[in-house]
Amino acid sequence: MSNTNRPDQAADTAAPRPAATPETPLGGLLPRGVRLPDFAPGSVWLAGAGPGDPGLLTLHVLNGLAQADVIVHDALVDASILDLARPDAVIDYAGKRGGKPSPKQRDISLKLVDYARAGKRVLRLKGGDPFVFGRGGEEALTLVAHGVPFRIIPGVTAGIGGLAYAGIPATHRDTNQTVTFLTGHDQTGLTPSAIDWDAVARGAPVIVMYMAMKHLDLIVSKLLAGGRRGEEPVAIVCNASLPDQTVLETTLARASAEAEAAKLEPPAIVVVGEVVRLRAGLDWLGAAAGRKLDPNPLGLREAATARPASGG
Repeated sequence: MSNTNRPDQAADTAAPRPAATPETPLGGLLPRGVRLPDFAPGSVWLAGAGPGDPGLLTLHVLNGLAQADVIVHDALVDASILDLARPDAVIDYAGKRGGKPSPKQRDISLKLVDYARAGKRVLRLKGGDPFVFGRGGEEALTLVAHGVPFRIIPGVTAGIGGLAYAGIPATHRDTNQTVTFLTGHDQTGLTPSAIDWDAVARGAPVIVMYMAMKHLDLIVSKLLAGGRRGEEPVAIVCNASLPDQTVLETTLARASAEAEAAKLEPPAIVVVGEVVRLRAGLDWLGAAAGRKLDPNPLGLREAATARPASGG
Protein backbone atom coordinates (compact mmCIF):
# COMPACT_ATOMS: atom_id res chain seq x y z
CA MET A 1 0.00 0.00 0.00
CA SER A 2 1.41 3.40 -0.89
CA ASN A 3 0.34 6.89 0.00
CA THR A 4 1.83 10.05 -1.40
CA ASN A 5 1.36 13.67 -0.42
CA ARG A 6 3.17 16.93 -0.70
CA PRO A 7 3.53 19.91 1.63
CA ASP A 8 1.20 22.74 0.76
CA GLN A 9 2.57 25.96 -0.60
CA ALA A 10 0.62 28.71 1.06
CA ALA A 11 0.93 32.16 -0.41
CA ASP A 12 3.16 34.48 1.57
CA THR A 13 0.96 37.39 2.59
CA ALA A 14 3.20 38.76 5.34
CA ALA A 15 4.43 42.31 5.04
CA PRO A 16 8.12 42.61 4.12
CA ARG A 17 10.38 42.98 7.13
CA PRO A 18 12.86 45.84 7.44
CA ALA A 19 16.06 45.50 5.46
CA ALA A 20 19.07 43.86 7.09
CA THR A 21 21.99 46.01 8.18
CA PRO A 22 25.36 45.11 9.74
CA GLU A 23 23.92 46.10 13.11
CA THR A 24 20.65 44.15 12.61
CA PRO A 25 21.45 41.28 10.21
CA LEU A 26 17.94 39.83 10.55
CA GLY A 27 16.39 43.12 9.58
CA GLY A 28 14.33 43.73 12.69
CA LEU A 29 12.87 40.23 12.77
CA LEU A 30 13.64 39.83 16.47
CA PRO A 31 11.73 41.57 19.26
CA ARG A 32 13.47 44.31 21.18
CA GLY A 33 15.99 43.01 23.68
CA VAL A 34 16.71 39.74 21.88
CA ARG A 35 20.21 39.62 20.46
CA LEU A 36 21.91 36.95 18.41
CA PRO A 37 25.69 36.47 18.33
CA ASP A 38 28.01 38.30 15.99
CA PHE A 39 29.78 36.10 13.48
CA ALA A 40 33.47 36.75 14.07
CA PRO A 41 35.82 36.80 11.07
CA GLY A 42 38.11 33.78 11.03
CA SER A 43 35.56 31.47 12.66
CA VAL A 44 33.34 28.62 11.52
CA TRP A 45 29.73 27.89 12.43
CA LEU A 46 28.76 24.23 11.95
CA ALA A 47 25.02 24.41 11.44
CA GLY A 48 22.08 22.13 10.75
CA ALA A 49 19.65 23.27 8.04
CA GLY A 50 16.90 20.83 8.98
CA PRO A 51 15.26 18.33 6.61
CA GLY A 52 14.56 20.84 3.83
CA ASP A 53 11.67 23.20 4.53
CA PRO A 54 13.20 26.66 5.14
CA GLY A 55 10.57 27.23 7.82
CA LEU A 56 12.39 24.71 10.01
CA LEU A 57 15.59 26.77 10.15
CA THR A 58 16.61 28.10 13.53
CA LEU A 59 17.20 31.78 14.21
CA HIS A 60 20.89 31.04 14.69
CA VAL A 61 21.09 29.64 11.15
CA LEU A 62 19.26 32.66 9.72
CA ASN A 63 21.68 34.86 11.61
CA GLY A 64 24.59 32.91 10.16
CA LEU A 65 23.21 33.16 6.63
CA ALA A 66 22.84 36.91 7.03
CA GLN A 67 26.48 37.39 8.09
CA ALA A 68 28.53 34.60 6.47
CA ASP A 69 31.17 35.46 3.87
CA VAL A 70 31.34 31.82 2.75
CA ILE A 71 28.74 29.07 2.91
CA VAL A 72 30.03 25.53 2.50
CA HIS A 73 26.98 23.32 2.09
CA ASP A 74 26.19 19.68 1.50
CA ALA A 75 23.90 18.06 -1.05
CA LEU A 76 20.85 18.01 1.23
CA VAL A 77 20.60 21.78 1.72
CA ASP A 78 17.70 23.03 -0.39
CA ALA A 79 18.30 25.86 -2.85
CA SER A 80 15.57 27.93 -1.18
CA ILE A 81 17.69 27.99 1.98
CA LEU A 82 20.79 29.16 0.11
CA ASP A 83 18.69 31.98 -1.36
CA LEU A 84 18.61 33.44 2.16
CA ALA A 85 22.36 34.08 2.11
CA ARG A 86 23.96 37.47 1.69
CA PRO A 87 23.96 38.42 -2.01
CA ASP A 88 27.75 38.65 -2.03
CA ALA A 89 28.42 35.44 -0.08
CA VAL A 90 30.53 32.72 -1.70
CA ILE A 91 28.47 29.53 -2.07
CA ASP A 92 30.73 26.47 -2.04
CA TYR A 93 29.17 23.08 -2.75
CA ALA A 94 30.74 20.20 -0.82
CA GLY A 95 28.10 17.53 -1.24
CA LYS A 96 28.74 13.83 -0.79
CA ARG A 97 26.26 11.51 -2.49
CA GLY A 98 26.60 7.74 -2.66
CA GLY A 99 27.75 6.37 -6.01
CA LYS A 100 28.69 9.80 -7.36
CA PRO A 101 32.03 11.64 -7.47
CA SER A 102 32.35 13.43 -4.15
CA PRO A 103 35.00 15.40 -2.31
CA LYS A 104 36.89 13.55 0.41
CA GLN A 105 35.89 14.35 3.97
CA ARG A 106 39.41 15.43 4.94
CA ASP A 107 39.48 17.89 2.02
CA ILE A 108 36.16 19.40 3.14
CA SER A 109 37.40 19.80 6.70
CA LEU A 110 40.65 21.43 5.61
CA LYS A 111 38.74 23.76 3.29
CA LEU A 112 36.95 25.14 6.34
CA VAL A 113 40.32 25.75 7.98
CA ASP A 114 41.66 27.55 4.91
CA TYR A 115 38.65 29.83 4.61
CA ALA A 116 38.81 30.70 8.31
CA ARG A 117 42.54 31.42 8.17
CA ALA A 118 41.79 33.82 5.31
CA GLY A 119 39.64 35.80 7.75
CA LYS A 120 36.28 34.65 6.42
CA ARG A 121 33.10 34.04 8.36
CA VAL A 122 32.43 30.43 7.35
CA LEU A 123 29.00 28.85 7.64
CA ARG A 124 29.23 25.08 7.22
CA LEU A 125 25.64 24.18 6.43
CA LYS A 126 24.48 20.58 6.64
CA GLY A 127 21.11 18.97 6.08
CA GLY A 128 19.36 17.91 9.29
CA ASP A 129 21.58 18.15 12.36
CA PRO A 130 25.39 18.27 12.04
CA PHE A 131 25.88 15.78 14.89
CA VAL A 132 23.35 13.16 13.70
CA PHE A 133 25.11 11.06 11.05
CA GLY A 134 26.42 14.34 9.62
CA ARG A 135 30.17 14.12 10.30
CA GLY A 136 29.96 17.39 12.16
CA GLY A 137 32.09 15.98 14.95
CA GLU A 138 34.88 15.09 12.53
CA GLU A 139 34.90 18.58 11.05
CA ALA A 140 34.80 20.25 14.47
CA LEU A 141 37.77 18.20 15.69
CA THR A 142 39.75 19.28 12.62
CA LEU A 143 39.00 22.89 13.52
CA VAL A 144 40.18 22.23 17.07
CA ALA A 145 43.41 20.70 15.76
CA HIS A 146 44.12 23.83 13.74
CA GLY A 147 43.09 26.35 16.38
CA VAL A 148 40.03 27.63 14.52
CA PRO A 149 37.18 28.93 16.74
CA PHE A 150 33.78 27.45 16.00
CA ARG A 151 30.14 27.29 17.09
CA ILE A 152 27.75 24.33 16.84
CA ILE A 153 24.18 25.13 15.74
CA PRO A 154 21.85 22.13 16.10
CA GLY A 155 19.20 21.51 13.46
CA VAL A 156 15.98 19.56 13.13
CA THR A 157 17.07 16.06 12.17
CA ALA A 158 15.15 14.28 9.43
CA GLY A 159 14.55 11.25 11.64
CA ILE A 160 12.27 13.39 13.79
CA GLY A 161 11.22 16.41 11.72
CA GLY A 162 10.95 14.50 8.46
CA LEU A 163 8.75 11.87 10.05
CA ALA A 164 6.59 14.60 11.59
CA TYR A 165 5.92 15.98 8.11
CA ALA A 166 4.74 12.50 7.16
CA GLY A 167 2.45 12.38 10.19
CA ILE A 168 4.55 9.76 11.99
CA PRO A 169 5.77 10.42 15.54
CA ALA A 170 9.12 8.96 16.57
CA THR A 171 7.56 8.02 19.91
CA HIS A 172 4.03 7.48 21.16
CA ARG A 173 3.12 6.16 24.58
CA ASP A 174 0.87 3.42 23.17
CA THR A 175 3.60 2.01 20.92
CA ASN A 176 7.12 2.63 22.23
CA GLN A 177 9.18 4.02 25.08
CA THR A 178 12.42 3.74 23.13
CA VAL A 179 13.51 4.46 19.57
CA THR A 180 16.68 3.43 17.74
CA PHE A 181 18.35 5.68 15.15
CA LEU A 182 20.86 4.05 12.84
CA THR A 183 22.64 4.61 9.54
CA GLY A 184 22.29 2.22 6.65
CA HIS A 185 25.93 2.51 5.61
CA ASP A 186 29.27 3.21 7.24
CA GLN A 187 32.31 5.16 6.01
CA THR A 188 33.09 2.39 3.53
CA GLY A 189 29.64 2.67 1.94
CA LEU A 190 28.65 -0.81 3.12
CA THR A 191 26.02 -1.88 5.62
CA PRO A 192 27.56 -1.20 9.05
CA SER A 193 29.16 -4.39 10.38
CA ALA A 194 29.41 -2.85 13.86
CA ILE A 195 25.64 -2.93 14.31
CA ASP A 196 24.27 -5.90 16.22
CA TRP A 197 21.27 -6.42 13.96
CA ASP A 198 19.85 -9.23 16.08
CA ALA A 199 19.88 -6.95 19.13
CA VAL A 200 18.25 -4.13 17.17
CA ALA A 201 15.57 -6.48 15.86
CA ARG A 202 14.80 -7.77 19.35
CA GLY A 203 15.14 -4.61 21.40
CA ALA A 204 14.00 -1.64 19.32
CA PRO A 205 10.22 -1.24 19.01
CA VAL A 206 10.80 1.61 16.55
CA ILE A 207 13.77 1.78 14.19
CA VAL A 208 14.54 4.98 12.26
CA MET A 209 17.11 4.51 9.51
CA TYR A 210 19.11 7.14 7.66
CA MET A 211 20.81 6.42 4.33
CA ALA A 212 19.31 2.94 4.18
CA MET A 213 17.91 2.83 0.64
CA LYS A 214 21.00 1.42 -1.07
CA HIS A 215 21.15 -1.60 1.23
CA LEU A 216 17.46 -1.84 2.15
CA ASP A 217 17.07 -5.42 0.94
CA LEU A 218 20.02 -6.62 3.05
CA ILE A 219 18.88 -4.63 6.09
CA VAL A 220 15.38 -6.08 5.84
CA SER A 221 16.78 -9.59 5.65
CA LYS A 222 18.90 -8.98 8.78
CA LEU A 223 15.91 -7.66 10.73
CA LEU A 224 13.73 -10.58 9.65
CA ALA A 225 16.48 -13.03 10.58
CA GLY A 226 16.64 -11.34 13.99
CA GLY A 227 12.98 -12.12 14.61
CA ARG A 228 11.17 -9.06 13.28
CA ARG A 229 7.67 -9.71 11.89
CA GLY A 230 7.33 -9.52 8.13
CA GLU A 231 3.95 -7.78 8.42
CA GLU A 232 5.32 -5.03 10.66
CA PRO A 233 4.45 -1.54 9.33
CA VAL A 234 7.15 0.40 7.49
CA ALA A 235 7.15 3.86 5.98
CA ILE A 236 9.70 5.35 3.59
CA VAL A 237 9.72 9.16 3.50
CA CYS A 238 11.57 10.68 0.55
CA ASN A 239 12.45 14.39 0.26
CA ALA A 240 10.91 14.95 3.68
CA SER A 241 9.28 18.35 4.28
CA LEU A 242 9.84 19.50 0.67
CA PRO A 243 7.12 20.12 -1.94
CA ASP A 244 7.96 16.78 -3.62
CA GLN A 245 7.79 14.77 -0.39
CA THR A 246 6.69 11.20 -1.05
CA VAL A 247 5.59 8.66 1.56
CA LEU A 248 5.36 4.93 0.90
CA GLU A 249 3.53 2.87 3.51
CA THR A 250 4.31 -0.82 3.30
CA THR A 251 5.44 -3.74 5.47
CA LEU A 252 8.89 -4.97 6.40
CA ALA A 253 8.67 -8.02 4.16
CA ARG A 254 7.56 -5.96 1.14
CA ALA A 255 9.53 -2.78 1.79
CA SER A 256 12.45 -3.40 -0.55
CA ALA A 257 10.38 -4.67 -3.48
CA GLU A 258 7.77 -1.90 -3.19
CA ALA A 259 10.41 0.80 -2.87
CA GLU A 260 12.04 -0.48 -6.05
CA ALA A 261 8.70 -0.71 -7.85
CA ALA A 262 7.88 2.87 -6.84
CA LYS A 263 11.32 3.97 -8.03
CA LEU A 264 12.02 5.72 -4.73
CA GLU A 265 15.39 7.38 -4.40
CA PRO A 266 17.37 9.04 -1.63
CA PRO A 267 17.30 11.15 0.39
CA ALA A 268 14.94 9.04 2.43
CA ILE A 269 14.14 8.10 6.00
CA VAL A 270 12.92 4.56 6.68
CA VAL A 271 10.93 3.88 9.84
CA VAL A 272 9.94 0.44 11.13
CA GLY A 273 7.36 -0.04 13.86
CA GLU A 274 3.80 0.40 15.03
CA VAL A 275 4.17 4.21 15.02
CA VAL A 276 3.67 4.03 11.24
CA ARG A 277 0.03 3.10 11.84
CA LEU A 278 -0.49 6.44 13.55
CA ARG A 279 -0.15 8.15 10.19
CA ALA A 280 -3.78 7.28 9.52
CA GLY A 281 -4.67 9.75 12.25
CA LEU A 282 -1.78 12.24 12.08
CA ASP A 283 -1.21 12.85 8.36
CA TRP A 284 -1.78 16.58 8.68
CA LEU A 285 -0.59 17.33 5.16
CA GLY A 286 -2.95 14.71 3.79
CA ALA A 287 -5.78 16.23 5.81
CA ALA A 288 -5.06 19.62 4.24
CA ALA A 289 -5.50 17.92 0.86
CA GLY A 290 -8.80 16.31 1.88
CA ARG A 291 -7.80 13.06 3.58
CA LYS A 292 -10.12 12.07 6.43
CA LEU A 293 -8.12 11.26 9.52
CA ASP A 294 -8.86 8.44 11.96
CA PRO A 295 -8.93 9.62 15.60
CA ASN A 296 -8.23 6.06 16.79
CA PRO A 297 -5.66 4.70 14.31
CA LEU A 298 -4.35 2.01 16.66
CA GLY A 299 -7.82 0.76 17.58
CA LEU A 300 -6.92 0.82 21.27
CA ARG A 301 -9.58 3.16 22.60
CA GLU A 302 -13.27 3.70 22.20
CA ALA A 303 -13.96 6.24 19.54
CA ALA A 304 -14.18 9.72 20.98
CA THR A 305 -17.68 11.06 21.09
CA ALA A 306 -18.50 14.50 19.84
CA ARG A 307 -18.78 17.18 22.49
CA PRO A 308 -22.44 18.10 23.10
CA ALA A 309 -23.50 21.34 21.52
CA SER A 310 -23.82 24.18 23.99
CA GLY A 311 -27.13 25.89 24.43
CA GLY A 312 -30.23 26.15 26.62
